[in-house]
This record gives sequence, structure tokens and C-alpha cells, in this order.
Amino acid sequence: MPRRNFRERADVLDKLSNMELVERYRLDRNGILFLNERLEHVISPLTRRNKSLSSIEKILVSLRYFATSNIQLNDGDLHNVSQPTVSRAINDVVEAMINPDIVRQFIYLPTMLWDIRQQKEDFFNIARFPNVIGVVDGTHVQIQAPHVDEPLFVNIMGYHSINAQIMFDASNIIRDIVPRWPGSVHDARILRNSGFFQFMEGNINPEKHQYLLGDSGYPCKRWLLTPFLRPVGEHQNNYNIAHKRTRAVVERGIGQLKRRWGVLHSEIRMEPLKACKVIMCCSVLHNICKARNIPMDDVHMDQLPDHPEDYDGNEDGLHYRNVIATTFFLNIAS
Repeated sequence: MPRRNFRERADVLDKLSNMELVERYRLDRNGILFLNERLEHVISPLTRRNKSLSSIEKILVSLRYFATSNIQLNDGDLHNVSQPTVSRAINDVVEAMINPDIVRQFIYLPTMLWDIRQQKEDFFNIARFPNVIGVVDGTHVQIQAPHVDEPLFVNIMGYHSINAQIMFDASNIIRDIVPRWPGSVHDARILRNSGFFQFMEGNINPEKHQYLLGDSGYPCKRWLLTPFLRPVGEHQNNYNIAHKRTRAVVERGIGQLKRRWGVLHSEIRMEPLKACKVIMCCSVLHNICKARNIPMDDVHMDQLPDHPEDYDGNEDGLHYRNVIATTFFLNIAS
């Protein structure tokens, strides 16, 4: 029987500086060790026979793939492992990261009174828009053409994608994400079928008068405020200006998420279910980076595009929107 040859693997954590680690893996040394502490009991090999990847090595291989979107063969060459090994490592890490116990540690709605009040204050300081606890939008993540139900995944721009609904807080931290709908599905439908829609409709939060801000692709509701499509008067114009400046948080958050994890900015070459899991995994990693203050260049969005399809349904938020515009945005400097 021929002898198997194993390639030596470099000890990345000891060879690279923190800056070099962040450039290549988006986490510094302590961040990687922090992640390993939470995943090693799940992803560590049962034995090191045949030089199986350790939990740290699996994490590094996966982070490199998420960060750069390099094809798995190149990722394997960099870490001296085969492409099938890279694929298995990524699968192990993704499955461990999307465990509900892990997700709930890092992605959660603002339900505590102190958290709600802090969000209101932070959002108010942006453009003096009152009682905002989050901003929501959909973003398309490109995927390869699937073999099943292929037309469903073609979005309005003409490419195959997953349409992920994301809610950010004022610090660009993800508070909710729904990464499971084909690209052809409209944002308003995703919203209606989301958990926080039921949460907000039930009005079970501990404090009244709290709003999400969304673009004109969403229905205007008593808890989800959209811009005036044809503003009339100074108060509606001022409302729209403050709305746009405040909602810019979600555009910057999505920009940071996709720039940090390049796999979301290019094409995920996986079948849709696995691509959805990668999106969720990268969202958890984004929040870990935020919690650990790992730097990321900001995204400046001077011109925010409106949603390609304005929502034209009759909704119960129109009265709330008018009251807010009249009460808070009449006779103020824009």
C-alpha cells in the first residue's frame, strides 16, 4: 500500500500579527481564540489520525473563504489542504455557527427596556427622528443558478440571489436577519412572514411608541414608518430628510457586512440552502467583530436609492406617519 504524504501546515496565529490576521481573516488573534472556545467542542475531530484539521484550522480555513470569496481550491492551497477538506471544514463551521444557541447570543431584538431606550437615544442623535429602535431593508446576495426552481431565484436586477431581510441598530449591529427567501420575492412579503413582524404587530414590547424605519418598498404601519412618496409641506419634507439620514444606517450596515465578508459581495457557489446558512454565519461573525471592536472601514452613502417597487397598499401606519411629521418636523431647519 503506497505511503500517504501529508503537507505541513503553518501556524498562522503565531506567524501573523494582529493586523495581518484581520486583513486575511477579519478577526484578530483573540477573536479567533474566542470563536474557537465556542465551537471547538462541536467541530474538533474525534481523532488526529491522518492529520485531521483541528478546530482552529477549520475556523481559519472558513474565515479565509468568507473574507475573500476565493474558490475553495485556492483556499486549500493557502492552508495546505485539499479542496474537499476545505469544503468539509466550511460545512462544519457553518453548521456550528448557525446553531440557535450561538445565533441567539449575538443576534437578538431590542426587548429589554434599557436596550430600547438606548436605541431611541442613539437614533435620535443622528437626525432627531424620535422613538426609532431599528432600521430594516432587504439585500440581495448573489448565488449560482440552482438546479431546482431556478426562475424563483432571479431577482429584479436579472441575476440569481437570496433576498435577505436585515434589521440594524444605530451601531450597525444586526438585530434580526431572515436569509431564506429567493431573489424574486418582494421585501414586503418577506416582512409579513418574518418573526419580528408578528412581534411588533402583537405590541408586546415593554414600551410604546417605537418604530422601525424602512424604504418605500415596505408597507407603512404604526410601527414601521416609510417616507412620503410625494411630500406636501415643510413638515413632510423635513420628515423625509430625517428619515433618509436615519435610515442610512442600514445602508452602511449592509455595506460593512458585505465588505467584511467578501463571499456575500460576489457569488456564493453553493446550492440555495447552504448559501442561506453562509449568510447567517457571516451575520453572526459580523456582530462578533462589532462586539470586539475589530475595525472596519465605514461606508458613505450620500445618495440612497429608493426601492425599485414602491409599496401601494393601504396600511394603518399612514396616520402615525402624519402625526409624527406634524408634531416633530414642522418649522425646523432642515
